[in-house]
Amino acid sequence: MKKKQILVFTLLISSLTLFAQTYITNVTLADVEKQKLVPNQTVVISNDIISNIQKSNKIKIPENATIIDGTDKYLIPGLVDAHIHFFQNGGLYSRPDVIDLTKHKSYNHEIALAKTDMETKLRRYLQNGITTVIDVGANYQLLQQRKDFTDKKYSPTVYITGPLLTTYKSKVYENLGENNPFALTKTIEDGINAVKQQLQYNPDFIKIWYIVGADGLSIEKSARKNLPIIKAIIDEAHKNNLKIAVHATQRITAQLAVENGADFLVHSIDDEILKDDFVQLMKKKGTILCPSLTVNSKYLNTFGQNLKMTNYELKTADPFQLGSLLDLKHLSDSLLVEEYSKYGNSQESISYLKQAESISMKNMKILSDAGVLIATGTDAGNIGTLHTSSYLAELQAMHKGGMSNWQILQASTINGAKIFNKENEFGSVSIGKKANLVLLDANPVENIENVTKINTVINKGGVFKPNEILKDSPTELAQRQLNAYNFRNIDAFLEPYAEDVEVYNYPDELQYKGKDKMRETYSTMFKNTPDLHCELKERIVQGNIVIDKERVQFGDRLIEVVVIYHIENNKIKKVFFVR
Repeated sequence: MKKKQILVFTLLISSLTLFAQTYITNVTLADVEKQKLVPNQTVVISNDIISNIQKSNKIKIPENATIIDGTDKYLIPGLVDAHIHFFQNGGLYSRPDVIDLTKHKSYNHEIALAKTDMETKLRRYLQNGITTVIDVGANYQLLQQRKDFTDKKYSPTVYITGPLLTTYKSKVYENLGENNPFALTKTIEDGINAVKQQLQYNPDFIKIWYIVGADGLSIEKSARKNLPIIKAIIDEAHKNNLKIAVHATQRITAQLAVENGADFLVHSIDDEILKDDFVQLMKKKGTILCPSLTVNSKYLNTFGQNLKMTNYELKTADPFQLGSLLDLKHLSDSLLVEEYSKYGNSQESISYLKQAESISMKNMKILSDAGVLIATGTDAGNIGTLHTSSYLAELQAMHKGGMSNWQILQASTINGAKIFNKENEFGSVSIGKKANLVLLDANPVENIENVTKINTVINKGGVFKPNEILKDSPTELAQRQLNAYNFRNIDAFLEPYAEDVEVYNYPDELQYKGKDKMRETYSTMFKNTPDLHCELKERIVQGNIVIDKERVQFGDRLIEVVVIYHIENNKIKKVFFVR
């Protein structure tokens, strides 16, 4: 039997060589399975399959081949974000059950945006080296829509479930039809029927939101009360060859879920340090853990208006969703804003978060050291946890929690593939696997942040430079510099501007020219102006011109201004202030 399989595989590889081939030459390969760097390799890609890997001096390259020079570069498998939500956009208005701002912006707007923005999200993920995403709680609309991207080279591979099955559901999610992200299961029959209903949409797995305590009972009593429903859902899913992901943040809910067959836990346990019996249970059952370490702090820092954004986040995030996170600084609902600000800044909230994060990291380290598989996932889409740009912060948190860079690379590649038993298809740079690859300009084993230094992305047979996957619109450039202005980040503020930018008083009085003068001017302003904040009141876009009406707070002064941005060659070339 083995001889026949080898013959079939050999014939497959031979037939692939008749088609388009790409050669990545003289590259250092990151072997995530053996945890070693292999220098001076040439990787051959035939269509979308890795067909050969050898030392560079042993491979003869045909004249018609596409060649990518990998000299001084590092080749890693495409990254996996194993915990995202397409139905959530990541901005302030994403979760009306957490903070109800529907009188400021209808939740229907968020629903519509999630649908129309799916392609942009996917392009943004691929642009940043993420070639596989796992949506662990969507809706029927998005579950069907993912079919539109199956064969698109610009799209990561998408694994997705339907609505989260839960014994608790907020009223704000009622009467949403196919856009409902939650399915309420109050009985065993409800749970079984909810799985059956999803089957007609061909989900890749089923997700349980194991929420306890909302019924007024203690955590353990509530967990055990709902356990028969949880078990029925797991059994029905497994009967239909579907894996089960479970949201469980308490030791008791995680333990009961794993004991009854959960395949994938999508949060760390944050209420107690794990003991060996739980660790052995995870190993025995083969359950994978996705820690999702940073999502809670993003909520708290948004509400407390204490968000900090790195240059990487300000450049790679959806600029409009990122900008919305600062809306609490100017929303008219002052009582609500004050209430959430007090919550976000209270010593009780901060201490609770610090303790929960500490326990989560320790538990992740305990499980990782014991050989339990850890998969990287952000919970992107939640308020403050922005799609794509939150990935690096998650990697940094995993490193802070004690995982080595090799362990993090495994968690971000091959372990993500193992969630669906796809490790023979992708997740490592190996002959016969999908050529979902990322070529880096720096060594990720030395510094995990180097996974962001992307030279080339290879996905589904397509070879992309990052800036080719998603182009900046004039509006995005204007919004990016506005976001950086509000975060007082001078480097991120200057990034969208041309080196020879010209700044005018309207219509034609030149104030100054060049980034150096702009840096001097705005650095002083950012340093010396208290309570600096710019609120966008209106925006008009005409071709490559963006006109913003802004209200700017300088300390105790408010100034109304109109700013006109002229974009040339994907940079802001001219700025006109109409005072």
